[in-house]
Amino acid sequence: MAASSPSSPCFSYSRNCFSPNQKTPSFSSNLPTSLNHRPFKHLISSPISHIRHAASATIHGNCYVVGDNIDTDQIIPTEYLTLVPSNPDEYRKLGSYAFIGLPSSYRTRFVDPGEHKSKFSVVIAGANFGCGSSREHAPAALRSAGAGAVVAESYARIFFRNSVVTGEVYPLESEGKIGEECRTGDVVTIEMGEGCSSSSSSSRLINHTTGKEYKLKPAGDAGPVIEAGGIFAYARKSGMIPPPPQ
Repeated sequence: MAASSPSSPCFSYSRNCFSPNQKTPSFSSNLPTSLNHRPFKHLISSPISHIRHAASATIHGNCYVVGDNIDTDQIIPTEYLTLVPSNPDEYRKLGSYAFIGLPSSYRTRFVDPGEHKSKFSVVIAGANFGCGSSREHAPAALRSAGAGAVVAESYARIFFRNSVVTGEVYPLESEGKIGEECRTGDVVTIEMGEGCSSSSSSSRLINHTTGKEYKLKPAGDAGPVIEAGGIFAYARKSGMIPPPPQ
């Protein structure tokens, strides 16, 4: 991972763990010129309680399974983008609309009507998850609803980037089509081995309902940012920006 001078932080990294038939994204992401940029203000003004800072982490709960090519409009439709994630009340409301754009073929709702929190803490997806338009609200809506991680066969670059930058959810990649073997409601555990960016990382998903285990791919060069809890947490940890006021 390359970083520019502290006065103008810029992070460049390339995913090296996409499926062989996927292009490996390579991109640079400048921090917002204003640290009060709406979607990210809450990352700067106060610590994020849900971020896992340890070198290893475990996420346990029921999984929600979706298919291929789930776009951001299905994750959080455009009409709800007026909600501001930096506002605690609006951030809470954002979770109630997570996956509300899915078609009626998904008979189980990710969030029950009238609720703000989901019964599902892990999303298992197929290929090209998070495609469509760019919106930081997509990973924010999932986290607000209670999801800690997405495990997908592959990601649209922009959703992966937004997840890494905001630190809202862990974007993990499976080595196969585990969505075809898991069902919504299965009880699963994600165990992230020490150093999830390492090629020798032993991260895995355990499906306790079926008794099967699945190896997860390393996070590549984005791993240190994910492990820190987002790009601002990484910048603070690296000394590029000062810590938030106490």
